[in-house]
Amino acid sequence: MLEDHCFRATKMGKQASVVHSDREILGGTPVFVGTRVPLRNLIDYLEGGYSLDEFLDDFPTVSRDQAIAALDAADEALDRPN
Repeated sequence: MLEDHCFRATKMGKQASVVHSDREILGGTPVFVGTRVPLRNLIDYLEGGYSLDEFLDDFPTVSRDQAIAALDAADEALDRPN
């Protein structure tokens, strides 16, 4: 289920959620934990040729660590064999 989905990042041996879905937050759209900023916004910015710094300037509630961890988790998910 989408609402159970989350991206997890490992830092110093600890695993933490950086993106999660909750029906009560933007109808279940995956957002950065602790914010109402959709992960899709980061993807759209990068696809549009904007830098990570520009995204972070426009969405200050998302930390650099969160954004990088979400991108790393997405990269790992894409590299996993089925």
